[in-house]
Amino acid sequence: MDKTIKNGDCILRFENVTKRFPGVLALDSVSFDVLKGEVHALVGENGAGKSTLIKIVTGVYQKTSGNILFQGIPIDYQNPHEALRNGVAAIYQELNLIPALTVAENIFMGHHFKNERGFVDWKKIKEEAQKLIDFLEVDVDVDAKVGTLGVAKKQVVEIAKALSLNAQVLIMDEPTAALAKKEIETLFRIIRFLKTQGVTIIYISHHLDEIFAIADRVTVLRDGKHVSTNTTSALSIDDLIRKMVGRKLTEQFPYMNHQSKDEILHVENLNRNGILHDISFSLKKGQIVGLAGMVGSGRTELLRAIYGLDPIDSGKIFVKGQEVKIQSPQDAINLGIALLPEERKTQGLVLLLSVIDNIGLPSLTKISTRGFINDKELNRITAEMVQMMNIKTPSFDQKVMFLSGGNQQKVVLGKWFARECDIYLFDEPTRGIDVGAKVEIYHLMNKLIERGAAILMVSSELPEILGMSDQILVMKEGRITGQLSRQNANQEEVLKLAIGGGHLSGRSD
Repeated sequence: MDKTIKNGDCILRFENVTKRFPGVLALDSVSFDVLKGEVHALVGENGAGKSTLIKIVTGVYQKTSGNILFQGIPIDYQNPHEALRNGVAAIYQELNLIPALTVAENIFMGHHFKNERGFVDWKKIKEEAQKLIDFLEVDVDVDAKVGTLGVAKKQVVEIAKALSLNAQVLIMDEPTAALAKKEIETLFRIIRFLKTQGVTIIYISHHLDEIFAIADRVTVLRDGKHVSTNTTSALSIDDLIRKMVGRKLTEQFPYMNHQSKDEILHVENLNRNGILHDISFSLKKGQIVGLAGMVGSGRTELLRAIYGLDPIDSGKIFVKGQEVKIQSPQDAINLGIALLPEERKTQGLVLLLSVIDNIGLPSLTKISTRGFINDKELNRITAEMVQMMNIKTPSFDQKVMFLSGGNQQKVVLGKWFARECDIYLFDEPTRGIDVGAKVEIYHLMNKLIERGAAILMVSSELPEILGMSDQILVMKEGRITGQLSRQNANQEEVLKLAIGGGHLSGRSD
């Protein structure tokens, strides 16, 4: 391939790229250019076609029609290894590393240096790995087992691995999803440095503030179609949102105040093995209580304890005024408590099952007689939930693994809505979901509130906590450090209680 291409020249061109799956047009004649040495953001709602496009570029999928030109030459990679050998690499949220191997071994896995006798030259591998790590100016031990590293350092290893194969286009898919603020700053420094070396970055993120902080240009996809490609300097966040969703989101947080005086959940002096300390609070019908705090503050652990996933050492839980013993999730479900876990793919859904099967799971005992499922009632419930939740699926029989992240989350919500629970424990309900789907989730939360249910919500996004909560509990090191009303809450006060000043970092517990 021509290696003389200069910064600013077109390095990757999409010409009418189309991809059809059975019953779904995922990409519809998408055309745009990516320039050498730029950070090119790719944004859109879940299901817009972003993931499909990058999987075609990297050989995971084959396009139905159209052309992709890399440095002016048509490409049609058949697998990711072929793409990587030719200079196109992707770093996904689920990092492709082997935990039991060292950093150096992971970087040069599959393309080892050999000595004169034809054996693997481990000394050379270590030396070259160290050069790459030094090149990126990060503190990573090349002899360390990858399994011992945090997410941020694992990402550095993935980047070094791509550079070891002279990657000229580096695709980053939601790279900051599990990073704290300082780690994000380090990543951005590396990205800016790679730009100076002529590496092209395609950056995919739902966090629009990141797009404006790091990207030179941004391409918007909507419903599988190319909407626009602009310099970020020519756009505002409102402009970008409008392009992504096809409408102006005038009310990002549709708050409703429907709370009653009736207490539905009361937690008293809850303790768990040095993790939770004397937790006490109340939740009323029609109320949303937000749980704010830093990574490791104990927010997720509190939800897990209430739901019976983790044992408690002492303390009391009351539901509708009655003291209860919750020793398992089934106990919680029987009491009308539902959990929307942070990891919806591994904990909230059975990915290999269909939409109808996932929605029906919590309600099987209600719609079964003598062990036989009432198929008519199951179909009725599913149809109602799909319509109410606006779940975009070609059929009820579609496996949920093929749905977008936002639609997967709506399936999780739908299955518990159908169960008609009283108390909802939400753990990062909009994590990894685009702005349009977020607003839909907020409206669905309001539907629950209108019905008299109550929500205890963990979120690491302060605007979400402030925008949707009637009351905010702030946690630090397993303790509730403060309680704020909606009227008295602001970002500064929450941060003060969470960390005593500074920045609320991280996206999950």
